[in-house]
Amino acid sequence: MKFILIAMAIALACAFAEEYPNKYDNMNLDDVLGNKRLLNGYMKCALDKGPCTAEGRDLKYYISDGLKTGCSKCTARQRKGIKKVMKHLIKHEPEYWKQAVDKYDPDRLYTKMYEKEVESWS
Repeated sequence: MKFILIAMAIALACAFAEEYPNKYDNMNLDDVLGNKRLLNGYMKCALDKGPCTAEGRDLKYYISDGLKTGCSKCTARQRKGIKKVMKHLIKHEPEYWKQAVDKYDPDRLYTKMYEKEVESWS
């Protein structure tokens, strides 16, 4: 769920693992979120609107799983990163947030709770 979007880059892993691998845990999310070109690339990939890097393909694959399970396979560091990305998307990139929700949670079963909680996330 590097999810919802980029956040999902953090939540990359083997679907059968108890925890997602920490392969992308050292990714500098501030660099991605602060660089419109990088963010656009990840978002277009996640939304099936552009090409994907290897990380982007992993992201797309695990967004749904991470979202539906409340990131139960995520490490503490991955959860923190996902919260950062979601907060950024909700506050600064609402159109990307809407598109991601429409794609990965069209019935708003999971994202309602995230949107409510985002204000309390530091």
